[in-house]
Amino acid sequence: MSEPIRDLKPRTKAFALRVIRMYSKLPKNNAVAQVLGKQVLRSGTSVGANYREASRGRSKAEFISKIGDCLKEIEESEYWLELLVDSECMDAMRMAELLDETRQLIAIFTTINKNSKV
Repeated sequence: MSEPIRDLKPRTKAFALRVIRMYSKLPKNNAVAQVLGKQVLRSGTSVGANYREASRGRSKAEFISKIGDCLKEIEESEYWLELLVDSECMDAMRMAELLDETRQLIAIFTTINKNSKV
């Protein structure tokens, strides 16, 4: 396995922890923020879990399938994070770095997914 891919285990775990911290800062009395936050909490924490499963894949097909799951979850996370900002539940400036990391992970998983199918 190449070095950049191996680095995704701690990176996706760090991403999950950032999502957890973001969720814990959402206003508890805002129903919209809580619903959107729980969605991103689910998708954002599953990226790393799916990546770990992919890295232990028993076949190329299994690896490709799990990388596809990673891509699905990180793209879903981007959607929920954007909704948190667009609905004004979270300040755009406070979410900028997390959204940037989300988009970087999307690009990485897209590349892995495409290259794995070759």
